[in-house]
Amino acid sequence: MFDLQTPPQPAFEQVQVQELPIAELAPPSWDLTVGLISATVQIDQNNGDGTRRVGTAFLIEAPRPDGTQRTVLVTAHHVLDGMSLRDARVGWRSEMPGGGWRFAPDPLRIRSDMGDPAWTKHPERDIAVMEISAPPVFARAAIPLAWLASGEDLDDWQVGPGDELLTLGFPRGYSSNTAGFPILRTGRIASWPLTPVRSFPTFLLDFPVFPGNSGGPVFWTPAARKLPGTVQPDHPFIAGVLTSEVRPSDEPLGIGVVAHAIYVREAIALLDAAPTVGQAR
Repeated sequence: MFDLQTPPQPAFEQVQVQELPIAELAPPSWDLTVGLISATVQIDQNNGDGTRRVGTAFLIEAPRPDGTQRTVLVTAHHVLDGMSLRDARVGWRSEMPGGGWRFAPDPLRIRSDMGDPAWTKHPERDIAVMEISAPPVFARAAIPLAWLASGEDLDDWQVGPGDELLTLGFPRGYSSNTAGFPILRTGRIASWPLTPVRSFPTFLLDFPVFPGNSGGPVFWTPAARKLPGTVQPDHPFIAGVLTSEVRPSDEPLGIGVVAHAIYVREAIALLDAAPTVGQAR
């Protein structure tokens, strides 16, 4: 389902770009839309037969138990599981002098030499996480763990059917420009109830899903209007991860399936029990 003919690729050149140490970088503006655009990347792998597998991932800043910094890549499990080779490619972007951007992908080790996964899968949901060594600009752009919503948050904020959410991705491997930024789209919650999360681990989003969207963040910001009379959250939040589409037959329904963000938190917690590190080289 996710094998694609290779679409036109963003043009890039291998150039050396000097990056400041993380401590010297200005803190991001927490408009979560711009923040998540900065933290969302394409991951892909050529299959050697003229096709490639492609998905979306985003970065979370999730400190280790001792408080040291850790950057975690989040995506759908089937995206990584469907990539059989040792290295995938992660689509970093570099800001150039004068305000321009350049697409600057690097290999990302996703399997050991023996073929074992370098990521950690949530035991029940289609979510995968892995600790990575990201370029400093991307490590600094990673979204704080606190922005991942819990089931209680959704109840407190009266999130429900008809509410508009935003999502980022690379449908069919396409980006919004040659710099490799993700495409921003919107959809409305199409199912009820959303909680309790243990009873309803996923929810539906009314928007067409394409190969390459899987693994993308689904989120809310004040720019997305709530229904009249509902409680307005006091900050943006990530509601979940797009994992699949509803496709009962060969004809898609134009509805996405989203796994709640609490499962991302749980998967990240598993990293402390069995740490694995993906190295972008």
